[in-house]
Amino acid sequence: MREQLTINSDYQRSLLNSLELFRGVCPDDVQDLLQRCDRRDIAAGELLLSPGSKNEHVFIVLSGGLNVHVGSPDAPVLATMETGECVGEMSIIEDRDPSAYVIGAEDSHLLIIHQSTLWGMVNASHEFAKNLLVVLSERVRSHNRVIADSYGELRKFERHATTDALTELANRHAMERSFPQEVERCVEKDRPAALMMIDVDNFKQFNDVLGHIAGDRALRAVSTILRSQFSDRDLLVRYGGDEFAVLLPGIDAKQALTIGERVRRAVSGGTAAGSDSLVQVPVRISLGVAGLRPKGTLDALIRDADAALYRAKHAGRDCVSD
Repeated sequence: MREQLTINSDYQRSLLNSLELFRGVCPDDVQDLLQRCDRRDIAAGELLLSPGSKNEHVFIVLSGGLNVHVGSPDAPVLATMETGECVGEMSIIEDRDPSAYVIGAEDSHLLIIHQSTLWGMVNASHEFAKNLLVVLSERVRSHNRVIADSYGELRKFERHATTDALTELANRHAMERSFPQEVERCVEKDRPAALMMIDVDNFKQFNDVLGHIAGDRALRAVSTILRSQFSDRDLLVRYGGDEFAVLLPGIDAKQALTIGERVRRAVSGGTAAGSDSLVQVPVRISLGVAGLRPKGTLDALIRDADAALYRAKHAGRDCVSD
């Protein structure tokens, strides 16, 4: 049954002024248009607006409240529209389906304004038009905050997804993104590049004898030293377990061997017995080095560096091989 809102008492004038769209509006300016509006009850949990369903109305909360959810009705509540606030105006202005789910937060009573009546009120009252602009600007700011927060969360997720939690080095996922791009650039520009595979010697026995806490401390110590040995242009990652990989753009295999020997000595000296309270034995590393072949690929480079690392292990460990 249609229930109209009429303004014929001081209480009703005060009620109208409490609604954000009608704040400061002269009742006489919109009295006839209000006769065209309906009122409606909505139960707690009842769906009012949803993406994919066309909307032609603005809904103003006269009592109760409405919850706004983005993505799914089961998603956390993004905002709650309380008495005097409205929903639905953005989909009318944009002439698009609603972008969110609006659900009764509790049993609520709503004023319903059809879009044709809304535009009539804009024409009839300067104050109403101004209030609508204020509401729209607040919605835009709110949307921007949501986007900024979502972007921040996305960046945090991406950082965690591409950073090894133990060593804080880039991880295998980061390698799969950055290494192919850098290798392609080197091939296109006919620049040298080298890959260094680094493995902590006898790490399983190290863990078995001293425990995983000491093993973690050793990996962190090694990663700290490795970080200090390479420039910002070099791509250093924790390849997995006790193995690290470094892509060296602009460096050929011969230069990489010299760098590898310097790195090996730095790790041996920096993780000597007694240098860490939980690392009671010296940590040693083996390194395999390979240069990028003309028109070579990352897969071939990894295979060559892995084969070189295998040779270093079989040569007695704690050495560099190409």
